[in-house]
Amino acid sequence: MNKIESTSLDLEKLNVEKIKELFPNVVTEGKIDFDKLKIILGDQVDDRVEKYQFTWNGKSNTIKLAQSPSTGTLIPSKDDSKNWDTTGNLYIEGDNLEVLKQLQKTYYGKIKMIYIDPPYNTGGDFVYKDDFKDNIQNYKEQTKQTSRANPETNGRFHTDWLNMMYSRLILAKNLLSSDGVIFISIDDNEFVNARKLLDEIFGEINFVETFVWKRRSTAPNDRIIGKNHEYIILYSKNNVDSKLYLQPRAEETNQRYSNPDNDVRGDWVASDLSANGKGGRLVESCIYPILNSNNGLEYWPPNNKCWLYNKEKMNQLIIEGRVGFRLSTGTPFLKRYLSEVREGSTFATLIEDIDLEGVGTSQTSAKEVKFLFNQDVFEFPKPVNLIKKFITSGSSKSDIILDFFSGSATTAHAVMQLNAEDGGNRKFIMVQLPELTDESSEAYKAGYKNICEIGKDRIRRAGEQIKQDLIEKKNKAGLLDDNIVDPETFDNGFKVFKLESTNIIPWDGTIKFDENTIFSQTEVIKEDRTSLDVLYEIMLKYGVFDKPVEEIKVNGKTMYSIAKGYLIVCLDNNISLEDVKEIGKLKPRNVIFKESGFRNDNDKINATYTLEKLGVEEVKSI
Repeated sequence: MNKIESTSLDLEKLNVEKIKELFPNVVTEGKIDFDKLKIILGDQVDDRVEKYQFTWNGKSNTIKLAQSPSTGTLIPSKDDSKNWDTTGNLYIEGDNLEVLKQLQKTYYGKIKMIYIDPPYNTGGDFVYKDDFKDNIQNYKEQTKQTSRANPETNGRFHTDWLNMMYSRLILAKNLLSSDGVIFISIDDNEFVNARKLLDEIFGEINFVETFVWKRRSTAPNDRIIGKNHEYIILYSKNNVDSKLYLQPRAEETNQRYSNPDNDVRGDWVASDLSANGKGGRLVESCIYPILNSNNGLEYWPPNNKCWLYNKEKMNQLIIEGRVGFRLSTGTPFLKRYLSEVREGSTFATLIEDIDLEGVGTSQTSAKEVKFLFNQDVFEFPKPVNLIKKFITSGSSKSDIILDFFSGSATTAHAVMQLNAEDGGNRKFIMVQLPELTDESSEAYKAGYKNICEIGKDRIRRAGEQIKQDLIEKKNKAGLLDDNIVDPETFDNGFKVFKLESTNIIPWDGTIKFDENTIFSQTEVIKEDRTSLDVLYEIMLKYGVFDKPVEEIKVNGKTMYSIAKGYLIVCLDNNISLEDVKEIGKLKPRNVIFKESGFRNDNDKINATYTLEKLGVEEVKSI
């Protein structure tokens, strides 16, 4: 019986397989013959010593770290979750480097949009300290300590930030769908480096735009030039496949249109037929009189202007009924039909609070958090409407949104708010390091010992507020109004998972066996771990972490059915051949056992043969 893999997706192995698929003739005894590959690529290989490149101390190790598989897992925390059995949202506590590795098998190429607001590296922000040898143990040690700053005096001010971001962006790109996009908030401290990182990882051709967000309504007066803006950089996974969406059109726009003459083409609005010409130069062929058939008078374009179209095109529009005449003045106008107007507005690169969307400023976001918590518990959150603007541009109503620097969980708040407004079924995945709060902070005094506690509580509070708003709207509008999202089916829940070392003893390289215990060891699951813990580790390793789970009874034994019977996991003990046969009757595609759980060796040996004979494609064990 084969064992399931003990680690997250091996990206290095995956990359090698891609090269083998493209160039099978460069494979020699299972290895890549790089010299032969260089010959095939010819002049496209740049082997010059001096060339344009972006590098820093530690870059090579950072790339290796990103590609090295993780031996950790994600432990479910049902008591900390909300609506565990029905929600499709995730909140994950842990070092985002390790978490991104854990998500690779299940979410590789499935995330439509990523938004992150990473540390800005101002000299006082927390900087993640990765460890190539054992990052899980390193993570545990870090989270027991207070936040550490990255002062410029340490000599690695930019280097540390680059090493931290590079590996995470490599993994993030893998998770994006072919038409996916990533938005990154940043300020001047690392803006230039962020662009270079993204150019290298995503490719310069996949740069979309840089947005400038006016984060303060007035400039601060603490320096000669008051900085009141930040940046949001947008890249696509692949510009060829990339799909961005127009912003929702304001309701005021629709109200301008009407249909007073019962035009079969629908609602329209009167638009000016004259123009200043091309580049301010009048076009002679567009200067002529238009006959108003209602009063028999001819109308010329206003002084220093010409008509939009030449006489031939204008006559065609008149025949089609697309030209009307004003009752008050008799002058002609062009009908602009609502059906011909784009369903939304474009996304301007300058984002100000004066926009119709009302994106908000830093003061706005501070008020949002204070409104939910009745006190200031988080510094510098982003406004909900700002993140909503990105989500509506970068995803559709049924996509997955990822934020792996989730902070106070503004992104989760924005996803729920949007779903409540447009009936969408977007799902969020929030990832946050449980960074300790300062003991002198309002958050700590309020009982929030780390940032994750703030984020989770915000989602609970915001979710309840949004649901209550839906209930009130439904009560006012009446139960028959289908335009309002049903509060009872609205998803304001989330499953909580926490990064931990593996549940499986043989997979944990930190456990040392001596000659007295190596042969007596029979149980493979650690004493302090539950069957549910092991189940979700198996789902991670198997790439079905996002599938529904149902606890079932088979021949009196407790088992788990994943994805409606696609996979059955049996972690019970004393499994007999009769139990195995009953599993086979359920017609799963895959079955996983605990190897030490069989009644005897004979039943274990016959289990694979029996199940394959009954149509099961793969039988594995832990």
